[in-house]
Amino acid sequence: MAEPLPLYRGDLPAEIAAAYANSTQIAVDTETTGLNMWRDRLCLVQLTDEHGQLSLVQILPGTRPDRLLDLLTDPGKLKIFHFARFDVTRIKQIYGVTVAPIFCTKIASKMCRTSTDRHGLKDLVQNIVGVSLDKEKQTSDWGADTLSPEQLHYAASDVLYLIAIKETLTEMLKREGRLEMAESCFNFMATLAEFDRLGWEGIFEH
Repeated sequence: MAEPLPLYRGDLPAEIAAAYANSTQIAVDTETTGLNMWRDRLCLVQLTDEHGQLSLVQILPGTRPDRLLDLLTDPGKLKIFHFARFDVTRIKQIYGVTVAPIFCTKIASKMCRTSTDRHGLKDLVQNIVGVSLDKEKQTSDWGADTLSPEQLHYAASDVLYLIAIKETLTEMLKREGRLEMAESCFNFMATLAEFDRLGWEGIFEH
């Protein structure tokens, strides 16, 4: 039987948060009850760093995970997301904090893997890492008080490969002369999240 994954309710324990002190890269993902940020609840935040430390934080209604937020807003740690726009906006909308600096593997993939239109996380993990992700639990009940081992393993799999993918995509961006442009996109994410949070649409359209 697989060992239980490190699940913490409400926030990172102080000793676990301290264990990320030497981390420079943290892969992050979230699970919610749906995709509407005004209606649907943030339920789980998954983290892992370049040293392999994995943490799953179950978000409890009415609480503020201060140690987790300190980690996500630490300017000395690069936060790596897949489709950062959703996660960064959601965290900003709930807690009023800006997650930065970031790297978005979806944006990076679109900018350097231009021979394909398949830029989902499942595709990147398969093509870059050679692992097939099981996405069956993606739409399960993340708002449940008790999450199943299958849900937790699914959630963990969404962050376990992000740092390796980021390294490969960074080299591809450098090779194609697009890294600086990608970094400009990542830096703009905080502004884009604020537009999304305030309900602005089509701001760059004619």
